[in-house]
Amino acid sequence: MAGIRVATGEADLARVRGVRHEVFVEEQNVPVELEYDELDATSVHLLATGPDGEALGTGRLIHGADALKLTGIEGRVLLGRLAVRKAARGTGLGAELVRAIEQEGRDRGARELELHAQVHALGFYERLGYTAEGPVYDDAGIPHRTMVRVF
Repeated sequence: MAGIRVATGEADLARVRGVRHEVFVEEQNVPVELEYDELDATSVHLLATGPDGEALGTGRLIHGADALKLTGIEGRVLLGRLAVRKAARGTGLGAELVRAIEQEGRDRGARELELHAQVHALGFYERLGYTAEGPVYDDAGIPHRTMVRVF
């Protein structure tokens, strides 16, 4: 079982960036300039670590004014940049990270959560209670679809 906590301090954030770089930039060929954005500074980042302290996964919660600006819906937050290193895939860590991010959102008063899922991951999010909305669209060369879960 992994430990999941809010990333605090520069050392934690460097570990978050390391996981994201490995998964998105190296594996999925997302351009580095698209992977990191201004929302990183105001988001809550979660860090999942293994028993040895190794960084295994991450995700971010966009909340407050940033979430309202992006969604236009009061009480909606966004989950983004969910990434699990290859060695930890298939262990349930991704679902644990989603649930931890949901809880962070609820702790901030959210009533619903939006995410932008890669199309190949739609089934994963559907099993966690998310519903797809709208058409498929391209993000960084990867097909995505918006999904929402009401708490």
